[in-house]
Amino acid sequence: MELRPHIEKFNRRFAEVEAALSDPKVFDIPARAQELGREYARLKDLVATGATFLKAQRDLEENRALLAAEKSDSELAVMAKEEIARLEAELHRLTLQVQRGVLPPDPTDSRNTIVEIRAGAGGAESALFAADLYRMFTRYAETQGWKIDPMDSSPSDLGGMRDVTFGVIGQDVYKRLKYESGVHRVQRVPATEAQGRIHTSTCTVAVLPEAEEVDIEIRAEDLEIQVCRAGGHGGQGVNTTDSAVRIVHKPTGTEVRCQDERSQHKNKAKAMKVLRSRLLDRKIADEKAKYEAQRSSQVGTGERSEKIRTYNFPQNRVTDHRIELTIYNLANVIEGDLDGLIEPLMNDDLDRKLAALTT
Repeated sequence: MELRPHIEKFNRRFAEVEAALSDPKVFDIPARAQELGREYARLKDLVATGATFLKAQRDLEENRALLAAEKSDSELAVMAKEEIARLEAELHRLTLQVQRGVLPPDPTDSRNTIVEIRAGAGGAESALFAADLYRMFTRYAETQGWKIDPMDSSPSDLGGMRDVTFGVIGQDVYKRLKYESGVHRVQRVPATEAQGRIHTSTCTVAVLPEAEEVDIEIRAEDLEIQVCRAGGHGGQGVNTTDSAVRIVHKPTGTEVRCQDERSQHKNKAKAMKVLRSRLLDRKIADEKAKYEAQRSSQVGTGERSEKIRTYNFPQNRVTDHRIELTIYNLANVIEGDLDGLIEPLMNDDLDRKLAALTT
C-alpha cells in the first residue's frame, strides 16, 4: 500500500479540523465540538507519524544509495549498513501506525471502558484466578496512565472474587482492552490442592465501551430499581446503609448491581452507566452479526474447552489461541505486562481489516 497519498490526506483534513475548531460557533453544539476535538487529537498524531515516516523513508533511500556507491568494507559502508537496519525496523513500526490511521476509526475506540470479570469453571480456584485477572488489568492500567473506577464485586473465600465490575478511564482504553473479551483459562496447582495436581479453571471477561446517553434510549418504565443493604467487605458505612442498587432492564432482562459507593445516588449512577454500556454492547453485537457472522463479541459460557487465552503456570507460558501466539513470561504478564499480547492482536486485526479493504 502506497502511504504518501494517505499522509497527504491526513494533512489536509487536519488543517480543516483545526480551522473548524478555531471558530467559536462550533462550541455552541457541545457534541460536535467534542467529536471534532477527538478527531483533531487523532489527526495530530497521524500527521506527526506521517512526517516521521516520510523522513525515515528518505533517510533509508539515501543510506542505500551511499552503500551502493561505497566499497563494502569501507567505514562509510559499515555505518550505512547499521543505519539501514535501524531505519528498516523504524519504518516497519511507522508503517503499522499509518496503516491504522488509514482505516475508518472505530467510534468506540476512544471511549472509557467497563470490564466485567466472572469466575467460570473451577470453583474456588476460578474465583482466585478472577482476582488475579483483576489485579493484572489494574496493573496494566497503571502502566498506561489510566484510572480504575470500582463498581461492584462479590468476594469469595481465600481472597478470590466470584465477580468484579470496574470502569477504566483514559486515552484509547477500549482500543487496547477490547481484545481481552472472552474466556481466560488457567492451568496451575491451586492453593487448596494437597497432592500437587494441576487443575484447569476459567474466567470470562467482558470488555464494554462506555455508552453515552445518546447511544441508548432507556425509558423509566422499562426499569425495575431496587435498593438494599450492601454486602461484602465494604466497611461499616457500606454495610449498615441501604446503599446498594439493583436495576433490571425489563425488555432485555439485563440485570446490573452496584454497591461500591456509600451513596445510593452514586451507586445508581454507576449502575446506569453499566446498563447503558451492556445495552450498547448488545446493540453493536446485533449489528455485527448481520454483516460479520464470523465475528462475535460473546465471551462464551466459561467452559474449559472455550478459551481465547491460556495461562500455564508450571511452564511460565501464556498462549493466545486466536493468533497462535505463545510467550514464556507469564510472571510478567500476570503483573500487568500485556503489551506483548495486545500489540500482536492489534496488528492481526489491522491485517484482516486492510485485507478486507483491498478485496
